[in-house]
Amino acid sequence: MSDSFDPQQMIDRFRERAASVRRRALPPVAGEERQHFLAQAQTDFQDFSMLGDATPSIDDGVLTLRIDLRPIDKTK
Repeated sequence: MSDSFDPQQMIDRFRERAASVRRRALPPVAGEERQHFLAQAQTDFQDFSMLGDATPSIDDGVLTLRIDLRPIDKTK
């Protein structure tokens, strides 16, 4: 990996991918294919969103992505 790798830029790209999934137009499919497409879009959005929310760090050449999966406390 080159010294010019910026993990925050990678995180930003995942945020954009998540937004792109939300903007993605539904193709002209019906029935089971439509449900499969919608399920895949939801999975893509979830995965890209989680990575887009990660806090990246590089320690001794190891990229670590920290993702807080705790539920949001709505009482605060």
